[in-house]
Amino acid sequence: MVKPTSQQPEFEPLSRSQILIAMGITAIILLVVAKIWLRLDATPQIPVRFDIPDLLWGASLGLGITGCSALLYQLWPRYRQSADIYLQLILKPLIWPDMFWLGLLPGLSEELLFRGVMLPSLGLNWMGLLISSLCFGILHMSSLQQWPYVLWASIVGLALGYSTFATHNLLVPVTAHILTNFISSTTWKWCYQRQSTSPS
Repeated sequence: MVKPTSQQPEFEPLSRSQILIAMGITAIILLVVAKIWLRLDATPQIPVRFDIPDLLWGASLGLGITGCSALLYQLWPRYRQSADIYLQLILKPLIWPDMFWLGLLPGLSEELLFRGVMLPSLGLNWMGLLISSLCFGILHMSSLQQWPYVLWASIVGLALGYSTFATHNLLVPVTAHILTNFISSTTWKWCYQRQSTSPS
């Protein structure tokens, strides 16, 4: 089970409304960047096609990423500390219904930009996959001390990008990303609340 540590983030805590506004603004910025990129580059973006097998593959990939993340969290203390700082900064002020937006907004906007637009523009090959995944990882960096979290996000980007290669359907990484964010955030918040309310 994921048990958040009491490590304090190095930033001033944000309020719930600040977090939600930041999430919304970030999603809009990523969508605008994706639209501008599409206007400057004629490379066709990866489409979203509703397809049951691809939806199931996306769900399976999301569960796999979540399971690997939980294992890494248990086995690598430096990653656990890095993840806790990042997640505490984002999740602590939020309430349970906000977990829906935390899954949906990044899952849609980040996948549209990194896998839908950037990956085909850079090239549907290993170099394009590597560069887009590193950019995705860097997006998750709040400080240089967060390098284990950034490394993990880059590896997740590789998995999401490869699923885009294999299916040529953005539905797969979108589904995986939303599910991963939702399960990870709700699990962390549940454990954090249990830890906060348990007697010392």
